[in-house]
Amino acid sequence: MAARSKAKAETAIAELKSVTGKDALFLQLDLANLDSITKAANEFMSQEPALHLLFNNGGVMVPPLDQLTSDGYDLQFGTNVLGPAHFTLCLLPALLAGAKSSSDGKARVVNTASNAATFIDKIDFDTIRDGPKRQKMGKLNLYYQSKLGWMQHPVEFGALTQLWVGTAPEMIDTNGGYFIPWARVGSMPTGALNSEVGPKLWNWLEEQRKGHL
Repeated sequence: MAARSKAKAETAIAELKSVTGKDALFLQLDLANLDSITKAANEFMSQEPALHLLFNNGGVMVPPLDQLTSDGYDLQFGTNVLGPAHFTLCLLPALLAGAKSSSDGKARVVNTASNAATFIDKIDFDTIRDGPKRQKMGKLNLYYQSKLGWMQHPVEFGALTQLWVGTAPEMIDTNGGYFIPWARVGSMPTGALNSEVGPKLWNWLEEQRKGHL
């Protein structure tokens, strides 16, 4: 279980143990710090050569506007988009090894999204670093933008959809799909279908990762 707060993670691990009887291990991970992410991925791969299933579900929502990541990015875009993307790509060797050792020959990555992505239709790359345009955009629209960015690429049922996508055999060939509660196929938000944004965002992500590998 990768998390920034060790205390909160240990509480969740203890609850998981009481419900399932299974033990989980804590991995220190700060999605708002690229070097921390690289370190966490390397630590994981030093102990586990193969990764069969990765759930990316960490994130922040409408923090104070003056908060940035350790690397100077808008905290929401950095934590909700850049951080998980960097973590996933750092873990790619383990995911490929997991696919080779899986009975179906595949590994899965499940990214938790939000219908907040439907409230915005584009990514303004001039707002990801601080400046007048970011300040004008405001923290709520910055949150919507981060949810759209991640698209590019009742409590007891809270994780049902993610677990269905991550473990159900019939979901193995649904790469790039969008799914909604509870365990249903959803319609992709319009902004996520922009054929120009995806490649531009991917190139941007790769550029930001340089120097942190």
